[in-house]
Amino acid sequence: MKILSQTDVATLLPMTEAIEVVARAMIGVSAGQATLPLRNMIPVGGDNRMGIMPGAIGDPPCFGVKLVSLFPGNPARGLSSHRGAMVLFEAETGGAIAMMDASLLTAIRTAAASGVATRILARPDAASLVIIGNGEQADHHLDAICAVRPITRLYVAGRSAGRAKDFAEKAALKYPALAITSGTDIKTAVQDADIVCTTTASPTPILFGDWITQGTHLNIIGSSIPTMREIDDTVVKRASIWVDYMPSTLAQAGEIVDMIREGSLTSAHLKGEIGTVLAGDLAGRTAQDEITLYRSLGVAAQDLATAHHITMRAIAEGYGQDAGL
Repeated sequence: MKILSQTDVATLLPMTEAIEVVARAMIGVSAGQATLPLRNMIPVGGDNRMGIMPGAIGDPPCFGVKLVSLFPGNPARGLSSHRGAMVLFEAETGGAIAMMDASLLTAIRTAAASGVATRILARPDAASLVIIGNGEQADHHLDAICAVRPITRLYVAGRSAGRAKDFAEKAALKYPALAITSGTDIKTAVQDADIVCTTTASPTPILFGDWITQGTHLNIIGSSIPTMREIDDTVVKRASIWVDYMPSTLAQAGEIVDMIREGSLTSAHLKGEIGTVLAGDLAGRTAQDEITLYRSLGVAAQDLATAHHITMRAIAEGYGQDAGL
């Protein structure tokens, strides 16, 4: 079995490769080639939780489980809010073939999924990006969106002007050609945006439908449990919405769960899964002025496919430590 560190994951899963791997995985999910029990969350004190995400996929054939702790206070300590381990098994004999750091794996595959959705849903000429949030997910989302669209302008928005400025300064070093602005005024920022990514842990809406300009594409990724939501009802009602996996959306996407329970929305409002669009069986954006929204919760198929990619590269290129089991 390969034991792979965070450094190994970073080396073996560049964003451009992650986007292609996740795209194939999502096609498989929508084609019924994956077994994906809903994520199970266990309270572990305060606002902290441990998530258990098992699953199996058919292409490539493998199965496994991600054990990840969600500690919202970690970023203030300079740590990822998602920490844990991914264990991958091969399908022929059921042997465990790899265990790897899950924090970076989660961050990269989540951003890669947004890149996949942006590539197929955003306007081809989309050049202005707003990222709400300034943590690990914001960093990887910048990489993902720049990989699929000709971004020339970036606005980094957050509740802390200082942290937003720090993120903007680091982004400028990595992407010197970008015109970058930062601040706390989300409303003003998104009115000129072609693409908006929400990457926060906010339990209540930070993005409101009256602020959104026609033609914008939204990646809503920060809230992954039913008691959290980053967007208000008006965003949901104005947008054409595609999801990663319908069962998890209907059970765990806070704004969707709330609105269906209240009777202000039905599941028919949701266009469908992004994998179906990727396969060519469902339309994506149909008009320049359409507001498109990708609601991401993250599914085990993404973890499994990216972990398998990392493992195959590690075996071929000699990365990681070998441990017999």
